[in-house]
Formats: sequence, C-alpha cells, structure tokens
Amino acid sequence: MWHDMFVIQIPVLEKVLRTVLVYATIVILFRLAGKRDLATFNTVDFVVIFLLSNVVQNAIIGNDDSVSGGIIGAAVLVAINAGFNRWLATSPGASRVLEGTSTTIIADGQFIRSALRRLALRPGELDRAIRVQNGDDVSDIANGRMEPSGQLVLSLKSTEQSATKGDIARLNARLDSIDSALAALAR
Repeated sequence: MWHDMFVIQIPVLEKVLRTVLVYATIVILFRLAGKRDLATFNTVDFVVIFLLSNVVQNAIIGNDDSVSGGIIGAAVLVAINAGFNRWLATSPGASRVLEGTSTTIIADGQFIRSALRRLALRPGELDRAIRVQNGDDVSDIANGRMEPSGQLVLSLKSTEQSATKGDIARLNARLDSIDSALAALAR
C-alpha cells in the first residue's frame, strides 16, 4: 500500500513536460479570452474554472495517481508560475504580448461602446464600479480603463473629487484672511 502511493508511474520528465504544456495552453487560452474574464468572476466564470481544472487534470498527471506524481505536478506548476511571473515583471515586451495593454472604456464621462463590446462588459458592472469609487454616474468619470489584470481604474472629474486635507487647509486660510480683513474694516 505505502509503496503504491509513492511510486511514480510515468517518467518524471514526461510529467514535467505535460505540466508545462498544459500551463502554457491555459495561459494562451486566457489571453485569447481577454481581460474581462479576469476582471470579476461571476457564477459562470467559476463553473468554467472548476471544470477546466478537472478537464486538464489527466493531461497533467497522465496514468499516474501516486502521491509523488501529484507532488511533482504541483511543484512544477508553482515553479513555472513563479518563473513566468518574474519574467513578465522584468520584460515589458513579454508582458505586453502575453498580458496585453490597458483599454480605455470611459472618456470624458462617456462610455466607449466599442471597447465595452470587445471586453464583454455590462453597464451594471461598470455602474457598480463607479459607485464603489465614489462616483454617482458615468458622467462623473474623467476617464476609465481596464488594465491587463482585469482591474477597472476610474478617475473622477476634478469637480467630482472629494476635498483633500490640503484643500480644506487652503480654504481655512482663506477664510481666516477674510475674517481678518472684515475685522480690520469693522474697527
């Protein structure tokens, strides 16, 4: 029993190659699917992720159901992912090709409909993101873009931004000078 749990049933090199090939394929598939799939997962997205992991499991492990084989596959996945992320962090060209670039989806308070269609974004998703970032409506947004990571970055118009501590300090200083001027006139 113990022996069967740890005896690797396919060559280690084959297991490593299987894992690398499946990893590369999944990266390419997600790149082709676009940014929207990485932005926010809904129920359908979770179903796809769960089923995808089950579909590729046998492609990675082959006819090997040993603990050692599973550990090798997991170690290769973690190692290739770490290496891949380091490569993307140091190579702007690779990052641009494999992750893409940001896409402007809002300009001067207006949705860019063609970009929304291309990214398969629904207005409800954007309305929620606008409210989370302290806007009331798309007209409050100066510009918005979808990053390659799927993160939505919105910039409020200057007239819609909250006052900063510096703004309040300048206002208080101005009020103080007005009060001083009024006090001088009253004398």
